[in-house]
Amino acid sequence: MPITSSTPSGFFEWSPAAWLRVTGPDALSFLQGQFSQDLRPVAAAARGAEPAYGLWLTLKGKVEADGFVFRGESADEFWIGSYFSRALVIRARLESFIIADDVTIEDQTDAWMGATWVGEAPPVPAGVFAFAGRRGFPVSRDGVYRRDVRVDAAGSRLDAETVERVRIAARIPAVPTDAGPGDLPHEADLDATAVSYTKGCYLGQEVMARLKAMGQVRRRLVRVAGTGPKPVALPSPVFAGERQVGEVRSAVADGAGGWLGLAMVSNLHTTANAELAFSAGGVAALRLLDAP
Repeated sequence: MPITSSTPSGFFEWSPAAWLRVTGPDALSFLQGQFSQDLRPVAAAARGAEPAYGLWLTLKGKVEADGFVFRGESADEFWIGSYFSRALVIRARLESFIIADDVTIEDQTDAWMGATWVGEAPPVPAGVFAFAGRRGFPVSRDGVYRRDVRVDAAGSRLDAETVERVRIAARIPAVPTDAGPGDLPHEADLDATAVSYTKGCYLGQEVMARLKAMGQVRRRLVRVAGTGPKPVALPSPVFAGERQVGEVRSAVADGAGGWLGLAMVSNLHTTANAELAFSAGGVAALRLLDAP
C-alpha cells in the first residue's frame, strides 16, 4: 500500500556509524569472502564509482551488520561505510576472521561526515565519496567526506525526523534496528538488494542458497500505522488477540497526529490491514499497511 506524502528537498547532514579503511594485498579476497555482495565490479572500477551495498552475516545467515563498500585510490584499498551499523561491530566481525590475510583495518569514523542532497545535488568537491545511497527519496545523492572538507548545503536543511519518515515510508530497513542478529535478510527483503547468489563462497552463503531454494520465511518486515503518539519503548511487542505476532522496531510521527513504523510480524497469524494491539487482548492501536 503506498503512503502518500509530500517529498521534501534540501540538505541533511549526518555522521556515519561506521567508516573503515581496509588495505593490504589481500583486502579484496578477504572482503569478498566476508561480504554478501560481489565486490569484483567495485574492485574493477575507479575510485568514485558506485559502491556495493551488502551485509555481514553470521554463519547461520543472520544479519550482523550492513554497509557500503567503496573502491579506494588503489586496487588494495577499500572503504566500508554504514548509516546505522557501528564501526566497532563491523571491525570486530572482520578482524575475528583474519588469519593469514595481509589486511589492515583502520577505524576513521570520527574523522568523516555524511550528507544527503535531496533533489538536484550540487557538484561535490574532490575527495567526497558520492553515491546513490538508501534513503528512500525519489531523487537524492549521498556523500561522505572528511570533516575539514566544505560542501554545498544546497537548500534548506532537513531534520532527522523527516529523513526517518521517508525511509520508513519506503520500507527500507535500518540495520540492526529493523533487521539484526536475530533476523534473516529475506525477512526484511534485503535479499533483493544486498545478497549475491552467484559470487561464490562467503560467510552465511549456504543459508542464503537454501533460503532461495525454499522461497519462504515465516516473518516479514512490514509498514504499520497508528494513531496518537508514536511508541516510545522500542522494540514494542504487538498482539493479535491474545497472541504476540511480532514487534514494532522503528516508529516516527507521520506529521498528521499519528505515526508510521516498521514491524517484524508473523505471516502465519497476520494479514494485510490487520489491526493489532500493544498488549494481549488490548485495544487495537495500529494497522498493517503491507501483506506479511
